[in-house]
Amino acid sequence: MTSPEGIERFGYRQELRRTVGFADMLFYGLIFMVPIAPFGIFGSVFTASGGMVALAYTIGMVAMVFTAWSYSQMVQAFPMAGSVYSYAGRGIAPAVGFLAGWAILLDYILVPSLLYVIAAVAMNSIVTSVPVWAWLVGFLLLNTIVNMLGIKLTMGVTRLLLIGELIVLAIFIVLGVKGLIDGRGQGFSWDAFYNSDTFTWGVAFGAASTAVLSFLGFDGISMLAEENKGTAKQIGRAMAGALGLAGVLFIAQTWVASMYVAPETAKALFDGADGSNAFYDAAALAANGKWLATVTAAATAIAWGFADSLVAQVATSRLLYAMSRDRQLPKFLSKVSVKQGVPTNSILVVSGISLGVGLWAVLDEAALGDHITLLGNTVNFGAMLAFLALHVSVIWHFVVRNKSRNIFGHVVMPVIGIAILVGVVINANLVAQKVGLAWLGLGVLVLILLYVMKRGPKFPATVSGPTGEPDKAPAFSGTNQ
Repeated sequence: MTSPEGIERFGYRQELRRTVGFADMLFYGLIFMVPIAPFGIFGSVFTASGGMVALAYTIGMVAMVFTAWSYSQMVQAFPMAGSVYSYAGRGIAPAVGFLAGWAILLDYILVPSLLYVIAAVAMNSIVTSVPVWAWLVGFLLLNTIVNMLGIKLTMGVTRLLLIGELIVLAIFIVLGVKGLIDGRGQGFSWDAFYNSDTFTWGVAFGAASTAVLSFLGFDGISMLAEENKGTAKQIGRAMAGALGLAGVLFIAQTWVASMYVAPETAKALFDGADGSNAFYDAAALAANGKWLATVTAAATAIAWGFADSLVAQVATSRLLYAMSRDRQLPKFLSKVSVKQGVPTNSILVVSGISLGVGLWAVLDEAALGDHITLLGNTVNFGAMLAFLALHVSVIWHFVVRNKSRNIFGHVVMPVIGIAILVGVVINANLVAQKVGLAWLGLGVLVLILLYVMKRGPKFPATVSGPTGEPDKAPAFSGTNQ
């Protein structure tokens, strides 16, 4: 396929608006991952990694490189919304696609709630007169309004927010390096990449399972396949570009910040003390004053509560839209606004779920920290399960089904990706493992129920004319059935 990929050949009707270009997708992926994401979870990753926080992010980036490769292969084969749900469903079998979609729903449905909670807590620490729940509601309403007004406005807003984040990050790195040169902090060290006193493979992969939260979002670019105005290949390029840029920024900032963590602070973190302000303390030392700590805290709140949650809502709503269009979720979720070209009902449902989960997390102040940890680890685990299904779908679709001879691209790359992800999943938080597997088990029960009701997962047939162009086949759309 060398022209903008129509989805009619897959039996669907084009309903979303094709207005998204390469730069839009690159910025979308970067803002979804949040260039300053480590600001908010630096303490947690530092604790889990035994101080080797840059190593944790390096492992996380390497794992995601192989995942991005598999995405690029599958999005060219099936250029449609739905991401892993569509790829596993069409690449392996509809039932597998349903379970993959169900697994990644655990990530996509919960991630906006997690972002709102972290942002609301951060803003409350700056403006204490406004309660946490009010900040959460404010961020949610703002994002919902922007998304309801169309994808073009969303892309414009994300560009402005990305520029702001990069400016704040540049200030921290420059002042951080200058502070080290001036003698502040602990001096230049490579301990953030490797420390023989604390290194084990279990520690490294366990920390990576937390750090990988910062990388979740590059995969959301694939959700824009039906709004992409170019070829499917540029989706893969945008994913690779966003992942590479974000990875370099994550490693650089965490390396600099780690050199401002004093031994006594590290010991407190290892002993389980609250390390949520670890990055902001490092920023204050880097700037030789509290002003940069305040700036980085405020930037984190805006980045997570507005920028990141804005694009997370976009990705989640497109997943619900795709599954509903295939009648695997309630039909009303596939309704698309004729005027704005966005799945309005799916956007509103995502907002409602985010509000409910978010209020559950923040209204019980005593358990707030535990709720944030549980949400973060559960989001990661759901994504890892879905990514494993993605790699398997590459092997099955290209090698088993289509007899591909591209051993490197269709066997070696996904197999390495599987091996790394298995290591991350095995060393993930135990509670998150239980919640994730319980969610997957519930998905199996739902799948069985669908088959009993004779509504098992299925896709419309792929059709093409004698020249390879799409035939005028009956469209399979949830909007006008």
